[in-house]
Amino acid sequence: MHKPIPWTVSDVLEATSGKLLAGDRSCFFEGISIDSRTMAANDLFVAIRGQVHDGHRFIEAVIAKGCRGLVIEKSEAEKLSLPKDLRRHGMCVTVNNTTQALGNLAAYQRRRSSAAIIAITGSNGKTSTKELTTSVFEQKFPSLATAGNFNNEIGLPLTLLRLGYHHQWGILELGMNRLGEIRALARLCKPDIGIITNIGPAHLEGLGSLDGVMQAKGELLGEIHRTGVAVLNADDPRVLRLADKAISRVLFYGFSDTAAVRARDVRPAGLGQTFILTLPGDESTQVHLNSPGQFMITNALAAAAAGYAAGVDLETIKKGLENFKPVKGRMHLLKNSKGANILDDTYNANPASMEHAIITLGNLKGGGRAFLVLGDMFELGEQAPELHRKIGALAARSGIERLYITGKFAAEVAQGAIAEKLLPEKIFTGSQTAIITHMLLNLQEGDWVLVKGSRAMRMETVVQGLMVL
Repeated sequence: MHKPIPWTVSDVLEATSGKLLAGDRSCFFEGISIDSRTMAANDLFVAIRGQVHDGHRFIEAVIAKGCRGLVIEKSEAEKLSLPKDLRRHGMCVTVNNTTQALGNLAAYQRRRSSAAIIAITGSNGKTSTKELTTSVFEQKFPSLATAGNFNNEIGLPLTLLRLGYHHQWGILELGMNRLGEIRALARLCKPDIGIITNIGPAHLEGLGSLDGVMQAKGELLGEIHRTGVAVLNADDPRVLRLADKAISRVLFYGFSDTAAVRARDVRPAGLGQTFILTLPGDESTQVHLNSPGQFMITNALAAAAAGYAAGVDLETIKKGLENFKPVKGRMHLLKNSKGANILDDTYNANPASMEHAIITLGNLKGGGRAFLVLGDMFELGEQAPELHRKIGALAARSGIERLYITGKFAAEVAQGAIAEKLLPEKIFTGSQTAIITHMLLNLQEGDWVLVKGSRAMRMETVVQGLMVL
């Protein structure tokens, strides 16, 4: 069991530039928490102001659980009555902004840890690429990876704060929905290797256009250590355009002949696929990937390129890629009691990931029947109606048996499908409950079903409904 890196009061003050309001300088803490429900008694509690909850409202609760250390905002200090026991045997530090303090603590942890860092961003495939990269690196190095979607100004610091002296690599996912976010996150984690998976129509509501998305993702390149490596998708024209912004060495991956890490001879293999992985120097080996879809091979190539950049040998890269298991909600294949194949891709959605998933469904169904269950795509701004119509058109061209749609933009998806000659009687629009009921009456053994939509649509409810048989 590896012990966490302890925090002294001096560490906390140096990291946050805060002031000791009260307490004992001899205190130390084993971890840092922002959640009163899960924190341990020997954790330092940072009272951040979230979108829903203000941590300052839970100070009494954490003290009752035995917490001996607090970081609070100066504006709250006068309202807080610290118990005598905390003043004698604990401590309280004040800062201007606790969210910034959390980031400063994380940056301090990053500096005192010996781990090197991989930072991954892109419009699609970040999480699958993170999981593939982690699988590769764990074959050789003690590694820490982003848990779930902890990829924002709160989640990334919480991940960095889990770094221990034993970790050699940290594999981190960076998310954003506005300019400046990637730069800020990258400055916290100071990556040695940076990966940009692709540039697509995501977060258009906050970024306005694909060029805005490109600019935002490109912020990573200026923050990679100069002796590090930028790992870039050679098959994405906008990612290629970003290469000139890199201050480090660039390593390209993809299907393109110009890519240094590339794939060829892709073939279906059961519910997965095989391909020949080639590294610089023409080293090559066959890899079996336990996931369908060419886009998953692209993600695997990004992981392989990161491994190569870190000095991982070809056979170890192969082993890591082949050990990968799809993440729940991301092209996760299930089979219900009727024998229907359910593709759970419900974690999130944007136009590019929708297109990849629909194409994959068409390839998997072979001569069988395929059904699409689609929910809204969020954060697309003024382009949302047109982009939903395009997805409807693509669905119609994919050879599906029936299209099920729910959400605010269901009419636009249906309009696009009908324009591409999908018969109206093959389109079902309604609530998730109505969709589940209708589908269970129609599904047969060997059918293929893809369920997809943005996170807030909670399309996993449909998956759960189709599995309860």
